[in-house]
Amino acid sequence: MEFGLLQVWQGGWITAILRGAAITVAVGAASMFAGAVIGVICGLLKWGRVFPLTLLIDAYTSLVRGVPELLIIYLLFFSSVEFVTKVATAFGYAGFAQSGYAFVIAVVAIGTISGAYSTEVIRGALASIPAGHIEAARALGLPGRRIFRRIIAPQMLRIAVPGMNNVWQATIKDTALVSVVGLQELLRAAFVGAGSTRHPFIFFLIAAVVYLLITLVSQAGFDTAERVFKLRARK
Repeated sequence: MEFGLLQVWQGGWITAILRGAAITVAVGAASMFAGAVIGVICGLLKWGRVFPLTLLIDAYTSLVRGVPELLIIYLLFFSSVEFVTKVATAFGYAGFAQSGYAFVIAVVAIGTISGAYSTEVIRGALASIPAGHIEAARALGLPGRRIFRRIIAPQMLRIAVPGMNNVWQATIKDTALVSVVGLQELLRAAFVGAGSTRHPFIFFLIAAVVYLLITLVSQAGFDTAERVFKLRARK
């Protein structure tokens, strides 16, 4: 065990793992942002029953939530990588196809997955807003934009925070799947280190600890946000 830990330290694997952790957080944050945007737009349309867009949104959320996440990543990557490589090479950006595209497709794939779950969280939050609040605002003659800004949006955010926290935790764990497209995220860095040093237990244990730290820190952030929204709601 001591020899294995010494290899990890002296071999520069700690730096590789930290770099992988940074990529994991970057992919997770970008995917979560994309998913939140998708979730808010689709959630509002689904809540407002905008036909026929609601049918398309239902099909999107049902398809994504009913298919394994890894399969979605495979489909998006392998259906587009050859075309993107040819186009990038033709314009002199072959390096992007070899390195940058893996990051882009990871964000697109995980953002698509996150968006499907975020849509249901936002729709559920909107459905939880008492109808009387909105009716009272309309009775006072408030314009639609002000109703959304002062009545709907604050309550939607407050109710949606716990659900979005769950989506974020799932998104961070889904980033472990993008190693299949060649992205050197946290789990991939641990896998490479385990194979090179033949100390898999140590590397995977370190990866587990880093994942746990990421989720604990983010959990604290969501807990703080939830308390802030509750305090504002009482005022």
